[in-house]
Parts: sequence; structure tokens; C-alpha cells
Amino acid sequence: MSPIIISVVFGVLLVIALILLVIFINFFGVWLRAKIADAPVGFSRLIGMRLRRVPVGLIVDSRITALKAGINLDTDALEAHFLAGGNVTSVVLALIAADKAGIPLDFNRACAIDLAIKGTTKTVLDAVRTSINPRVIDCPNPASGKVTIDAVARDGIGVRARARVTVRSNLDRFVGGATEETIIARVGEGIVTSIGSASSYKEVLENPDRISKLVLQKGLDSGTAFEILSVDIADIDIGENVGAKLQQEQAEADKVVAQAKAEMRRAAAVASEQEMKARVQEMRAKVVEAEALVPEAMAEAFRKGNLGIMDYMKMKNIQSDTDMRHSIASPDKAAGASS
Repeated sequence: MSPIIISVVFGVLLVIALILLVIFINFFGVWLRAKIADAPVGFSRLIGMRLRRVPVGLIVDSRITALKAGINLDTDALEAHFLAGGNVTSVVLALIAADKAGIPLDFNRACAIDLAIKGTTKTVLDAVRTSINPRVIDCPNPASGKVTIDAVARDGIGVRARARVTVRSNLDRFVGGATEETIIARVGEGIVTSIGSASSYKEVLENPDRISKLVLQKGLDSGTAFEILSVDIADIDIGENVGAKLQQEQAEADKVVAQAKAEMRRAAAVASEQEMKARVQEMRAKVVEAEALVPEAMAEAFRKGNLGIMDYMKMKNIQSDTDMRHSIASPDKAAGASS
């Protein structure tokens, strides 16, 4: 064999040795850690993870943690969840917490919950913790700027209430279920309905638990990611007399309407009065016009011989006598006319 061939073979063997040495240096620590923890992972899988740009240490450590807690997880499933954008550490810790608490939760559902809440401030571990340790939600939410829920009883008296809702996560409905904002809205609606159905505000003050019972009977947690354990009335107080206020406003409105109608009638009366005055003036004008025709008729009667001088004098005497009688009957009017 020629020296050149020997040199090439030696070079290839040296390159292969260097590659194996690099692989050994990079993966030996992880492989040994998994081997000692009784969670062995082959070198081929470790190399495949690196080629798929999956953090080898994260996957191996998560597998070790799960196996030590009694949960057997394959590296392929952990890799798939990581490549899907999930949080592998949260899923493993959530599975361990659920297993210790006796809550049925498999790996696929945990991954689905983790991906469903991706981009929020919550994690699948928080969902499991809430299922183990129920949380309390204020109703209404203080972040909304409202302190109490205002409702009105049948007697018109307003009632202000504030509730605290104890819920726990329902992992079976967590994916696709409504959030806690829906719980707050439904509980608020239930409180308003229960107060509005009370005949008097006194009933609400005497039995605040009446509100809780009515709200719980409505099954407000259906279709949500939570299960309502209890609804407790934390504070209840009397508001303003809404009924009296509404009656006062209605009375003011009726007063304005009545005034408007009275003004319309007054305006119609004034218009009618002016119309009658105009008609009186029109009649007086016709009387004056008719009186103006009397002298012409008398002159025509003189020319035709139908009226004599004695008849005319007799008429004037009667007219003078009538004027005298009018002056005697109305002395004030006569005095005013003389002046």
C-alpha cells in the first residue's frame, strides 16, 4: 500500500475520531445524567434532537423529572410539544401535581391546555393548582372601576351588593371554556335578577343567602372553564330610592305636558277672542254702511211722495224722545258724552 493511501485513510480515521470525540464531549454529560437517573436516552436520539434544534438538556431533564415522579414520558412526545410552541416544563410539572392530587390528567390534555393558554399570563400548572386549591374571584372585578353591583327591588329601593365567588378549574372544559370574565358577568346578572325579584329591600337585607342560593341554582358555570363552589355575599347596603326618583321625574314630565297643553288652550282662546273682535268690527262696519243708506232712502221717498214733512217731523220727535229716554236710563254715559 502506498504512503498516500495510508495518509488518506489515516486522515479519514482521524476526522471520524474527532467527530466522535466532539459528540462524546457534547452529549456524554446528558447521556450519563439520564443513565444514572434510570431514564436512558440513546446517543442517536440526542443527536437527532440537536439536529432538530431542540434543547437536549430541557427534554432530558423533563423526562427525568417525570420518571422520578412515576410518570413515563417518551422524548418524542416532549419534542413534539416543544416544536409546537408549548412549555414542556409547565406540562411536566402540571402532570406531576395532578398525579399527586389524584386529578385525572393525561399528557395530551395537558399539552392542549398549555397551547390553549399560550400568549397569556397563565400556565397549565396554574390551571392544575386552581383545580387543587380553589381561587376566589371578586364580583364585580375591582379592575373594572365598579365597587358594587347595583339592583332595584320591587318596592323601588336600590340595593348595592358585592360578592366573592369561589371557583376551581374544570380541566375537562378548560380548552374552549369561557374565562373568569364570563363567571363575573353571569354572577352579576344573577345578583341583579335575585334582588329584582324580591318584593322589598328588607327581604334582601334580612336574608343575603337568598341571593347566593338563587345564583347557584342557575348553573352559571356551564360552558366555562371553571366550577363554581360557592357564591358568598361579602357586603350589602341600601342604595337610593329609585322608585321615588322615577315618580318625581314622571311628575315633572306630566307637569311640563300639562303646562304645554294649557298654553295651547290659552293661545287658542286668545286667537278666538281676536277673531270675535274682528267679526264685531265687521258687523259694525256693515251697520254703519246700512245707516249711511237711510238718508238716501228718505230723500228718494220725499221725491216720490211716499214720505211727507209731517211724517219726517214725527220720526224726528220719536228719535229725540228715544235719545232722552236713553240719557235718563244711563246718566253716566250721558255725562261722559256731554263732556
